[in-house]
Amino acid sequence: MKAVFAPFAAVALLGAGAAMAAPVQYDFDPSHSQVVFEYSHLGFSNSTGVINGVTGTLMLDAENPANSSVEATIPLSGLHLIAPELDEHFFGKDLLNADKATAVATFKSTKVEPDGDDEAKVTGDFTLNGVTKQIVLDVDLNKMGAHPMSGKEAAGFDAETELKRSDFNLGLFTPAVGDEVEVNITVEAVKAE
Repeated sequence: MKAVFAPFAAVALLGAGAAMAAPVQYDFDPSHSQVVFEYSHLGFSNSTGVINGVTGTLMLDAENPANSSVEATIPLSGLHLIAPELDEHFFGKDLLNADKATAVATFKSTKVEPDGDDEAKVTGDFTLNGVTKQIVLDVDLNKMGAHPMSGKEAAGFDAETELKRSDFNLGLFTPAVGDEVEVNITVEAVKAE
């Protein structure tokens, strides 16, 4: 029952450090990239779901952050709701009507607008359940530098947005189950070799 996720992507921001002449590719670390979302359940509770294993690519242009871009794939196989029976229901005929093992959501940026040294608004096309809508992510750069474990250049971002389940043909039980879904994304990415 959620309109999950989105993803994301955090990008842009990087006017921060690292002199680069052209956009540099960073690949998501799926072990440290995820989507967390929250929605109202009958007004009694705010239920939470998580999607692990997000993959994607950031093209970061530190000299001109507006030229940065991001593409992400959110594997719905990584979706976990508050109870296993809800996971099963989400993929059933009333909602996604999809095979959990192969279902994905995607995000592809169309515009990056820096908003301060470490923030940006990233607009892009988000596709879920066969529907594509434009969304805007509010993105914060967490850190950029050498990863202490691998020594490789890494970048970390958080992003947030709000989606409507009904926009993606997932509005079952609306308004009892909230149509609005708050989405929080975290991405750790490593410079491609």
